[in-house]
Amino acid sequence: MSNYNTLTLEEQNGIAKITLNRPDAANALNVELARELMQAAITVSESDSVRAVILTGNGKLFCAGGDIQAFDQAGNNVGGLVKEITAYLHAAISRLTRMNAPLIVAVNGAAAGAGFSLALIGDMVLAAESAKFTMAYTGIGASPDGSSSYFLPRLIGLRRTQELMLTNRRVTAAEAEDWGMVTRVVADSELMEEAEKLAAQLAAGPRLSHGVIKRLLASTFNESLETQMEVESQGIAAMMNTADGREGINAFKAKRKPEFKL
Repeated sequence: MSNYNTLTLEEQNGIAKITLNRPDAANALNVELARELMQAAITVSESDSVRAVILTGNGKLFCAGGDIQAFDQAGNNVGGLVKEITAYLHAAISRLTRMNAPLIVAVNGAAAGAGFSLALIGDMVLAAESAKFTMAYTGIGASPDGSSSYFLPRLIGLRRTQELMLTNRRVTAAEAEDWGMVTRVVADSELMEEAEKLAAQLAAGPRLSHGVIKRLLASTFNESLETQMEVESQGIAAMMNTADGREGINAFKAKRKPEFKL
């Protein structure tokens, strides 16, 4: 779709695939990768043709987190560097989680620090059997970023989050599935095939309805029951008034598979 130095962005049949592409640096996040991830996130979130997005990494690791070498080279300016990286990274995460298209994260290997955080943001998360997860931040005297302090307690609870963030304990893919941190664990050799199959299934669905579901679930822990039900009422009414809503009803009546366009 566009030319990037530290990631690739491809689109085919309504599915966009963003691949972190610094394999020699464990796909670690430097300013350039964080900025390009933001740019890619804006591109897919603004595209009318993208109906599902896959985020994965190139090589044996998903993402090792922040680029420690870049932090070292920044010297006394490391605080400013981190603020710049997180500005781009957090903007990317906001775009990917707020867009209508569902996001599938395919964790192809170890995910540490901000890489762990990125692994959490998917609407669906597939993990290779070899994948491992560790917060890692306090190992370098740092603290979490990349949305993990938001998503992790919601996914696995406060007690487990405290353990992972304070001790940096490694979590296997099987544990991550058992805890509800990932959707499903698949064989390493089948990861991308399964991610693409899931993306195709979601891409055939009603994109605007998917967007409403994402927004409903993003707000559910912050609203009262009555407020949440009112938002539900507004959402379903709006969806039924769309061409996709009418297509869904007509397809149901005709006992055929719907063809969603929006």
